[in-house]
Amino acid sequence: MQRRVRTLLLVAVLVVSTLLLPSPAAAGRHPHHPCELTRRDGEAIQHFSERLIRCAVGVYGPITGGAARAICIARRESGLIPSASSPKGKYLGLYQHSATYWPLRFTTYTQPSWMLSSSALSGRSNAIVTVRMVRALGGWRRAGWPVKAC
Repeated sequence: MQRRVRTLLLVAVLVVSTLLLPSPAAAGRHPHHPCELTRRDGEAIQHFSERLIRCAVGVYGPITGGAARAICIARRESGLIPSASSPKGKYLGLYQHSATYWPLRFTTYTQPSWMLSSSALSGRSNAIVTVRMVRALGGWRRAGWPVKAC
């Protein structure tokens, strides 16, 4: 009888925990504040940008070519400098998003609860928006970035 009660209690605990708690995979897919990393003392901005990109790919990927391609494309577009902009300011940030399209992209590929900066010059925001956009559109080319040399 005690064995049966223990078994029923165990099943009840498992069912309740499954219903109330998200799986570890689900929790990792949409964390409350994704990729909220801190730049280390003496860390070059390029290295910090690489860490942000790896995090974004890890949380919101997979994407074609993985983090290596994402870093390669950001290096080609901005030199991994989040504050980079084209000479006339038409393209901004790590992935040189169009300044015109950035507000809609930001709204489309983020959530207010993530507390991201709405600036395309935020490396964290630019990396997350780009990775989510590339995944949603089915690859780098479809999202507007040629993969040449990456």
